[in-house]
Amino acid sequence: MSKTILVVDDSASVRQMVSLTLAQAGYRTIEACDGADALSKAGANRLDAVITDLNMPNMDGLTFIKRYRASPASAGVPIVFLSTESDGGIKAEAKAAGATGWMVKPFRPEQLLSVVRKVAGE
Repeated sequence: MSKTILVVDDSASVRQMVSLTLAQAGYRTIEACDGADALSKAGANRLDAVITDLNMPNMDGLTFIKRYRASPASAGVPIVFLSTESDGGIKAEAKAAGATGWMVKPFRPEQLLSVVRKVAGE
């Protein structure tokens, strides 16, 4: 059975690029357009990992992580930020909130797959 990855980004093109990269490697993806949409979809699906942007309307990635981590269903689910931000303070705040890792956009498909394989397995 393939692993399910939640892809959260307000940019449809980024979501599609991430989803396509993961789908070609055999992962199942669920897309969400912001943190609020992601919370709803995370509550309705069993996830093996989450890839989320930081800066989004309605609910940003950091708030999403904090709220998602408040749910017992999030236990053991790795969360990787995929953002244009690279500030050390924000990274530390994300880690404290429950993020597993951080990748900077733009990303290379092989880099994304390497990170996902590392945190979620194949």
